[in-house]
Amino acid sequence: MYSRPFWRRKTVLQNLISRNSDVDIVIVVACGERAGEVVETITEFPKLKDVNGKTLMDRTVIICNTSSMPVAAREASIYTGITLGEYYRQMGLNVLIIADSTSRWAQAMRETSGRLEEIPGEEAFPAYLDSAIKGIYERAGVIKTADQSEGSLTMIGTVSPARGNFEEPVTQSTLGTVKTFLGLSADRAYKRFYPAVDPLLSWSRYLGQLQPWFTEHLSQSWVDNVQNLLELLKKGDSISQMIQVTGEEGVSTEDFVIYQQALFLDMVYLQQDAFDPVDVAVPLERQQESLNRIVKLVDTSYHFTDKDAVRDYFTKLTGFFKNLNYSPTNSNEYRDYSEKIGQLRKSAMTEK
Repeated sequence: MYSRPFWRRKTVLQNLISRNSDVDIVIVVACGERAGEVVETITEFPKLKDVNGKTLMDRTVIICNTSSMPVAAREASIYTGITLGEYYRQMGLNVLIIADSTSRWAQAMRETSGRLEEIPGEEAFPAYLDSAIKGIYERAGVIKTADQSEGSLTMIGTVSPARGNFEEPVTQSTLGTVKTFLGLSADRAYKRFYPAVDPLLSWSRYLGQLQPWFTEHLSQSWVDNVQNLLELLKKGDSISQMIQVTGEEGVSTEDFVIYQQALFLDMVYLQQDAFDPVDVAVPLERQQESLNRIVKLVDTSYHFTDKDAVRDYFTKLTGFFKNLNYSPTNSNEYRDYSEKIGQLRKSAMTEK
């Protein structure tokens, strides 16, 4: 589930998820969307290639339900999508459902409930809103069919809280149901940090279940590095807020280095270029290599004369690393930028 108080490149994010998901069927439920966005999906999907090299439309089912359609159709659209997903799952296929958006589906329920003169709940939503939201997400999961094959159904729901209010009933009920949340940040979108997923706002309750897989495939040190880098992002955010109040003069050079390290991590690892053929989808092995290189750069003991030297160093480092991200693995460009990053690191270590 991910939340978007308003538009911030979520269509591109949905396209990337659809293209690169290791599934057999993708079901897109356009629930109450603007007609222009639905048309964009219909026209773009046949042009996009999925992980199998075929057009994305070959494995996609689109349920079109624009905002101009009847309220009853909007309420039924998500149930239609889930029922189709269950049908394919029962065939032993892996299915991904993207429901955009469950907020408009809940609004349709509110209108229907009002016309039926049912007793309203919070903000006039029906009293059964919470159980209805839990009911649709609980239909996702893995099953074993009669012939002992396995099928799965994964659901990603978009929540669009009015004015970005996360305290409204639909968002609260959804957060209490799902086990993974990707929060899209307006501030990151304004800065053109894409995807605009805020790492400090997002969370997952699957970490405990996935711990054995992480340890087996990525090693315990990789897991520890991720936790340490998350702490770095939190420290960098705190220092960033302090800088906004006091200016750079109000923080020490050591804190400014931490702030620049957090910004560097954000720009070269948490951001991806959806339109670059290399950076759009990165294999796990290269992700590990990139993360290990970042950890090495962050753990380095630097010696800077002033904040200008800090800024210059991390600006150059970010530029080299971004070009590295755009370079094919093991290409001449890749090796060249790897060498430049190493040389720049050594120069900062010896700077007095």
